[in-house]
Amino acid sequence: MWIGSDFFLEGRKFCTLLFSLFKQFGILPCPLISQMICYRGYPSEEYEVLTRDGYYVRLNRIPHGREKPGNGGPKLVVFLQHGLLGEGSNWVENLSNNSLGFILADSGYDVWLGNSRGTRWSQRHQHLSTDQVEFWDFSFHEMAMYDLPAMINFVLRKTGQKQIYYVGYSQGATIAFIAFSSMPELAQKVKMFFALAPAVIIKHAKSGVKQKRFLPDLCRHPVLHKPCATLLFLLGGYNEKNLNTTRLDVYTAHYPDRTSVKNMIHWAQVGSLKESRRTLSVLWGFSDVSASLQETPPSYQLEKMPVPTAVWSGGEDWAVDWRDVQLLLPRIAHVVSYVHIADWNHWDFIWGLDAPGRLYSHILALMERPR
Repeated sequence: MWIGSDFFLEGRKFCTLLFSLFKQFGILPCPLISQMICYRGYPSEEYEVLTRDGYYVRLNRIPHGREKPGNGGPKLVVFLQHGLLGEGSNWVENLSNNSLGFILADSGYDVWLGNSRGTRWSQRHQHLSTDQVEFWDFSFHEMAMYDLPAMINFVLRKTGQKQIYYVGYSQGATIAFIAFSSMPELAQKVKMFFALAPAVIIKHAKSGVKQKRFLPDLCRHPVLHKPCATLLFLLGGYNEKNLNTTRLDVYTAHYPDRTSVKNMIHWAQVGSLKESRRTLSVLWGFSDVSASLQETPPSYQLEKMPVPTAVWSGGEDWAVDWRDVQLLLPRIAHVVSYVHIADWNHWDFIWGLDAPGRLYSHILALMERPR
């Protein structure tokens, strides 16, 4: 269902005025992703897509860079999927020369940002409200099996393309591994998969997700930028020199976002699962928060995933330990590249000051490499 298009590009002056007024009166709202995009001078489109199990998930699109595109024919599509407790805005929260969404758009790509069910922008259902427990009865399994096919198929229909590039960060990589290994017809629609800090095996992780909803209010104050940075480091690892602390209010305004209790419980369980030689198993199947785990979890046969895959890990990442990524690599049938960045934590993949040179340029090079 289409709900908006290039309106926000023409309304950039309105966005600027709105932000100025909020700032003048001491109010820092959580802006629409479209507003964040148009504020930087980029075209913005927004769509809502219905999944097979009744959820509406939101998609944001940056169809081209600041400059209007020439007549070079259909552009290649890149799909960016956020991590656990994140949202699509994570790809456009830094300056235009430091945000992957903007860098890709300026490089000539048609950029789409996914928002998984339960996030701030994807809280609608055909029959359920967010006040009902049943609405939150989902985990990353449903995000993989329902959200991703709905979003990717919509993007391909809208653009007329046959394949996309897929960039998944943290949980965004997790659901891709599940979806592309379980649904061969969906995997065929992915030209290449870029797995940034893929949260699949969680055996060595040190982090716990314990931030509360009050963080956005606290972290808007300059005097608390340092303590808020410390909280982020406790979750994702320490690398203060690579974080733009002047944008902590922006980061914390959109993180942490919401997800289901079921999803959080499943993540807590992943690290304790017994590994098998052929499959990576994760637990799911709660009907409510008091339900017991299934005795036999489903198995995702990652070795069957046919998609060419590039993988990155961070040496200071407390959420996705590099040793867990090393355990994952042998299970990926088509690894085209693996890069370990020794001094990076979990946030550097999306917010790092040096991410354009150390990560985003490599992604672009792989996209442009003759195949």
